[in-house]
Amino acid sequence: MKLSIIETGFFKLDGGAMFGVVPKALWNNQNPADSQNRCTWAMRCLLVELQNRLILVDTGIGNKQDAKFFGHYDLHGDASLIGSIQKAGYSEKEISDVLLTHLHFDHVGGAVRREGEALLPTFDNATYWTQAAHWQWAIEPNPREKASFLKENILPLQESGQLRFLDNENLSEGEIELIQVDGHTEKMVLPKFSLGGQTLVYAADLIPSAAHVPLPWIMSYDVRPLLTMAEKETLLRQAAVENWILIFEHDPLIEAATVESTEKGIRIKQKGRLADLLGTSGTY
Repeated sequence: MKLSIIETGFFKLDGGAMFGVVPKALWNNQNPADSQNRCTWAMRCLLVELQNRLILVDTGIGNKQDAKFFGHYDLHGDASLIGSIQKAGYSEKEISDVLLTHLHFDHVGGAVRREGEALLPTFDNATYWTQAAHWQWAIEPNPREKASFLKENILPLQESGQLRFLDNENLSEGEIELIQVDGHTEKMVLPKFSLGGQTLVYAADLIPSAAHVPLPWIMSYDVRPLLTMAEKETLLRQAAVENWILIFEHDPLIEAATVESTEKGIRIKQKGRLADLLGTSGTY
């Protein structure tokens, strides 16, 4: 197995929304806000090379929306989804599977490209995977999440015939375990891997950044915040005991971290680049 971090650029979201009830005096030290109270966030994806599969986990925000849409989020940075895949030594044609943790626009937007008036899957040879219950949740969204589920990001995957549901089939024959959580949105999945005895979890929006490790630091975007807190606690306690590496999708600086139990609760133990935490190139 080989893991490659895939950077797709940065965007901005309101700091209050990202940190919920945590006072700005605290979170602003972690991720300083701009004049519009927006903080910068990464859209960090992951590429997993198995013996006969090349799996992309999430796809970033994409580039098919109009200037007005991107103006809300100040998309910036030099990295792009396709560029980062190529930098890692692969072609977009080699992607065999795209695992979508959930279908919010900053996770699925890059899954679909615009060609003229047509909306087509970005990866022609890939199967796209999501949970059936989450798919239904996304295509019939509640008013709170409606702005995060954009039909142009989602429906072309089904129309192309490339969409399959994780509930019915096995993505990787046991090499990737999926942790299902429901606090952020219905049936989000977190892929869990084992590399040479080291466990890694791609934390998606359960723990979007290193700053979100303390239990009360929960996003206002979560549909069930108390459930998020319980799910975080379960995952973090096991991560501390078993020294898991957590990969952060949205932290603007920190790719990954390990955690430990302290008198103040679970806190960051080591943090930095994924390869440095693994102590290798990320290949086994």
